[in-house]
Amino acid sequence: MINIHEVIETNKMIEQENLDVRTITLGISLLDCAGPDLSEVNKRIYEKITRVAKDLVATGNKIQREYGIPIVNKRISVTPISLVGASACKTPEDYVTIAKTLDRAAMAVGVNFIGGYSALVSKGMTASDKLLIRSIPQALSQTERVCSSVNVGSTKTGIDMNAVKLLGEIILETAEFTKEADSIGCAKLVVFCNAPDDNPFMAGAFHGVTEGDAVINVGVSGPGVVKKALEAVRGADFEVLCETIKKTAFKITRVGQLVAKEASRMLGIPFGIVDLSLAPTPAVGDSVAEILEEIGLEYAGAPGTTAALALLNDQVKKGGVMASSYVGGLSGAFIPVSEDQGMINAVQAGALTLEKLEAMTCVCSVGLDMIAIPGDTKASTISGIIADEMAIGMINQKTTAVRIIPVIGKTVGDIVEFGGLLGHAPVMSVNQFSCEKFIARGGRIPAPIHSFKN
Repeated sequence: MINIHEVIETNKMIEQENLDVRTITLGISLLDCAGPDLSEVNKRIYEKITRVAKDLVATGNKIQREYGIPIVNKRISVTPISLVGASACKTPEDYVTIAKTLDRAAMAVGVNFIGGYSALVSKGMTASDKLLIRSIPQALSQTERVCSSVNVGSTKTGIDMNAVKLLGEIILETAEFTKEADSIGCAKLVVFCNAPDDNPFMAGAFHGVTEGDAVINVGVSGPGVVKKALEAVRGADFEVLCETIKKTAFKITRVGQLVAKEASRMLGIPFGIVDLSLAPTPAVGDSVAEILEEIGLEYAGAPGTTAALALLNDQVKKGGVMASSYVGGLSGAFIPVSEDQGMINAVQAGALTLEKLEAMTCVCSVGLDMIAIPGDTKASTISGIIADEMAIGMINQKTTAVRIIPVIGKTVGDIVEFGGLLGHAPVMSVNQFSCEKFIARGGRIPAPIHSFKN
């Protein structure tokens, strides 16, 4: 039973500490929309999304009113489109028509984003995968709400370096296509290793082929709540610190579980998972970097940062799995630069570099996220950064990702304004030494020995 003390405590988290349900994401399978006729495929996609998701936004708003819990975003994820469009799409432009259909459907039902303009190529690319990947710059520049992701590696299969090379070029091309808006198209494109099938967070959400016809996944976030709890135990030892984070994560996850179950009941769609991720926003007091500072660091990036982040991530997961039997997605701590004012401050103070961020991704939930780099960075250098991050995920049997933004016309130290939840970011310096010959080799980096567990 929930007692009055817990009700008051939760209200305080919401009103004063930025606790929110970051997203209700409705996953929809589009496998039954596939076929050889492109116009028919587009028609089926539009009809299915608008039919299944017609009440999603209204339901989210109703839960928000009834329970007083802020639900920031309502989103949709769909089956990777390279699978859905394989029979019908013969050119990149054919795939762009599907991107536009997804955008129209998202607008029709009123969601913030729709994810799943995706390809899964960890072992190799089909002709369809290549066409979709080549269409990404055009698709993201001509749509408003479509998000794209490509999974180029896994612990079981290794890393497809042909895809890594191609995506370095595609990211630069996407930046060029959207240069009038500070290359914002790249903020809607994520490159993954070990991408989960049930992640509700954009831009990496897609509806995995192992999922049912439709499912409700909820993402909860509360960096401010964790920071406030740690303020009360300032100076205490690590046991007290860990217990405090774990108990706080438990409470936050219970809120997500409540919302997920209610949304599932009201929509008549099965509940999938709760993703408990400390996902920051530009709002004051809603920062993962500030949690690290509260743990005892002058700035994120100082010696000890990776250890502090590892501790935080582990305790968040431990608290979450006690609160819900179905914790999934990414679940842990995100470290985007542009979306976290504490991270921005650390970069500007010189405490946080791209290399230190890479080290931190070994122990956090995702990877190099929302990082602005100079627009004249070479495609091979971007591919090298992707390869490094994919290797971390592959070897450590965890999800890693790269969402990097080469901002055309901007250089180190410039500030880029993305607006909204995407925030703003200082352009970070990139190692200028070449990896071009490494990237040009092509082929596949094989899976590590510990992947052979059958």
